[in-house]
Amino acid sequence: MGMGIVVVEVCSNNLLSMLDLEQLEEEYPEIAVMRTDCLNFCGMCRARPYAMVNGNKVFAKTSEECLLMIKQAIEAELKEFYEI
Repeated sequence: MGMGIVVVEVCSNNLLSMLDLEQLEEEYPEIAVMRTDCLNFCGMCRARPYAMVNGNKVFAKTSEECLLMIKQAIEAELKEFYEI
């Protein structure tokens, strides 16, 4: 696995992990999707879909909405990276 500029971490117990998140890696070659057993946000994890994008929590009411917000967070991180 190549190291991404942007790392998207998802708990394998979270609703969001049902989605094909690896498709994000095809859409954004600079990112790495990492599925982990636990990210230690269990209260939040049980309540709603969420992920960590470069260490920042991204969450929403639905998985689809969360995926959209993850994409926005990825684009913001990439924009910042390429402006440096």
